[in-house]
Amino acid sequence: MTPKCPADHPAVLETTRRDLLLASGAAAVATAFPPGVNQLHAQEASQAFEPIPLRLSVNANPVELTVDPRMSLLDMLREELGLTGTKKGCDHGQCGACTILLNGRRVNACLTLAVMHEGDEVRTIEGVGEPGKLHPLQMAFVARDGYQCGYCTPGQICSALGMIEEAKQGWPSHVSADVAQRDIALTEAEIRERMSGNICRCAAYPNIVAAIRDVAVEA
Repeated sequence: MTPKCPADHPAVLETTRRDLLLASGAAAVATAFPPGVNQLHAQEASQAFEPIPLRLSVNANPVELTVDPRMSLLDMLREELGLTGTKKGCDHGQCGACTILLNGRRVNACLTLAVMHEGDEVRTIEGVGEPGKLHPLQMAFVARDGYQCGYCTPGQICSALGMIEEAKQGWPSHVSADVAQRDIALTEAEIRERMSGNICRCAAYPNIVAAIRDVAVEA
């Protein structure tokens, strides 16, 4: 009697090449780590993404919430608190549309995680002024026609507020002639350099600089 070819056996025919590869992969994983290690790693990864309680001040109001540890400060403001005045532009810290004031200093909210700011003070454009009660800088933007499309304006105003305070404290910039000079005049060159991290898509730079100079000189 002629022996049958193995390929003719029903059990062999039911085992495809894909099944064989999957079985080999599973065997490799099973032998690579001691029993229970994979389960432990999965558990640790799950715990790392568990929501974290957070308390901070936003526009002088105490805020308590629970956030995903991967959430940016920008997304927390917009998605969790509904403060959509701070805009999401490039989401890479290159356009400045998301500039806010953090403990009085300007930062790009897209580049920092919310959970890093327990106890911090955040000021967004909603905390600068409101209809009928505009901040002098907002009024200057209106007078100088610096608002344009409005997408970059919240970041421009928050950045300008931080910049004016930095100059008051004697912080030099790249164009400051004397870095030891504490009394800094906010010339057009100084303002343009200090605001270079904020991009205006409408190219209203002359109007924006004029508005900032109006307020900076008065201050």
